Amino acid sequence: MSQANGCDQEPPAPDERRRFAHIAGAGITFQAGSAAVDSATIMAALVYQLTGNPLAVGAVTAVLRFGWLFPQLIVGFLAERRASSMRYYLIGGYGRACCLLVLAAVLYAGGGLSRGTLGALVLLAWTAYAFVSGIVAVPYNDIVARAVASERRSRLLAVRFFGGGVLALGVAAAADVLVGRLAFPQSYAAIIALAAGLMLISATAFVAMGEPRTTAPARRRTGFADYLREGMATFRGDRRFRLFVFAQWAGGAVLLALPFYVVGAFAAGFAIMDVAWLLGAQTAGALASNALWGWWGDRLGKGSLLRAVAGGRLLPPGLILLLPLFGDLPAALLFGVFLGVFLLLGALANGLTIAVIGYLMEISPADRRPSYSGYFNALTAPAFLFPLLGGAIAALVGLEVVFAVSLIAAFIQLVCVHRLRKIPPAFANC
Repeated sequence: MSQANGCDQEPPAPDERRRFAHIAGAGITFQAGSAAVDSATIMAALVYQLTGNPLAVGAVTAVLRFGWLFPQLIVGFLAERRASSMRYYLIGGYGRACCLLVLAAVLYAGGGLSRGTLGALVLLAWTAYAFVSGIVAVPYNDIVARAVASERRSRLLAVRFFGGGVLALGVAAAADVLVGRLAFPQSYAAIIALAAGLMLISATAFVAMGEPRTTAPARRRTGFADYLREGMATFRGDRRFRLFVFAQWAGGAVLLALPFYVVGAFAAGFAIMDVAWLLGAQTAGALASNALWGWWGDRLGKGSLLRAVAGGRLLPPGLILLLPLFGDLPAALLFGVFLGVFLLLGALANGLTIAVIGYLMEISPADRRPSYSGYFNALTAPAFLFPLLGGAIAALVGLEVVFAVSLIAAFIQLVCVHRLRKIPPAFANC
């Protein structure tokens, strides 16, 4: 793709600058809050300590991803039908913060329960958080696409992730102090309460911006069955959209290994009390890469960024699979290797989010953007249950196979996104 989508750049109007600041501020506080309940570090370590069950650890990431994606089909229908998205963002934004407050309360008051019972309650509250969070995605994509021009969207997401990364480093430091000074599980209750507070601030900043006026023509209201039929017609008729869905399925399979990096670190001798160091490394990787991803997406195109990140996703599982070839490593070197892996995971996660959100906005016609977001995320939602399969594989045949499957899936995703460049764009969303 060329510069953005071929549209000429113009200086942002004052109202767009104001909205840019609101969206960036909301994103920064959300990213920091998300770091405090990161599924690959904090939540994986919590569930691992409560259950010791690989399937439960795999469920942490699977439930979060699936819950985030599944509600979007319904929300896309409702938002497009009402020609308004902000009300749904309000429900999801404040609702997810309340779910985290409930989870923190469960951990704070549940010290007397058996670890298995407390683990089940944690997963139940986590599931509610994941599904309520999913309400936010469609209105967020729609509102941001209307509020910020295409050639500034990657920059916006990079600012969000950079500022969120800086704040998340403070969250990681706070998590390290809390885990060291408070008894388990009250230490995790305090960390999750911090996340809830940050997400309340995030929702308030976004909602205070107001909803931008839409310039797309009003669409005829249809029933939900017609909406689903339109979705299937879109999937069959839009080649680029269809291949992008396939690429995201492969990307979901890459995540099969995500919650098991921390388990692999512990199995290799990494101290469980040092989990905050892994979160810090992941956050630092995300932080250091944002300027690159923002520049790349806006200057070289969203498709180019997508291909670069897909190639980079081969590295983390590849490094883990190579590790046994070097025998027993000194503790300091092992510590450095896993910090490097989590540094890469953080950088690639941010790059992928910027690329996928930006690319989806690019290929969605302006008058059907909520529907395209809903269709895309509903079609790809089942792929993000793969970490559950990862848990089963880890329990039955070992962690090495989990990382091997993730590596193969990363290669398939890379092939898919390279094929996308051969399909001409169907829309020009200037």
